[in-house]
Amino acid sequence: MTEFRYLKDVVTLTCDQDKCIGCGMCAVVCPHAVFTIAGKKAQMVRRNLCMECGACMKNCPAGAITVEAGEGCVRGIINELLGIEGPCC
Repeated sequence: MTEFRYLKDVVTLTCDQDKCIGCGMCAVVCPHAVFTIAGKKAQMVRRNLCMECGACMKNCPAGAITVEAGEGCVRGIINELLGIEGPCC
């Protein structure tokens, strides 16, 4: 599998463990294998590889996953080019 590299710690992806029902849909639809199921809950094992496509959020029946599709890396790069400091998300 090709290893993709994105900006570290800028992704907007979150997973609410209290809402997660462990169905595994996030792991099935994620193109970069960000999720795995452990202890009957989704775990983000490769969060920084998220490309913010939104597939996990759209397929989560419990509404446990949120992501601002296309925001993290894009905003981080634009802010860096503009010389804007501070959190990108």
